[in-house]
Amino acid sequence: MSEYSWPDDGIEVDARTQVAWQATYKALPTGTRVTGEVIGRQPFGVFLRIDGVKDAIGLAEITARPHDAELLQIGTHVSGEVLGYVEHNHQVKTAVVILVYRPPCSSEMTSMEAGSFSSRQ
Repeated sequence: MSEYSWPDDGIEVDARTQVAWQATYKALPTGTRVTGEVIGRQPFGVFLRIDGVKDAIGLAEITARPHDAELLQIGTHVSGEVLGYVEHNHQVKTAVVILVYRPPCSSEMTSMEAGSFSSRQ
């Protein structure tokens, strides 16, 4: 698998997401807690298939991450919160917090205890 990907049925996913957009928008108001599965990876973030809302796609943009952190892998299950919407792309902007393990033998303390994958309005 390449580092960046989109589902093989991406065109069909886009079409279904567009048809379901009004229902998605109503079902997921800002602040709603969501869970989902990573279905796509791009340099700017990851795409999620949101659980419980048919054909809802979330976008978790990467605003900051430790230099040694990798993008979430396809198939990873995550939880987060709805921040807003990218209406022209029929996507739900989602904040997902990823904990970053720091070995106890590390002599350098960092201020970043968690990397945040999120989308800002």
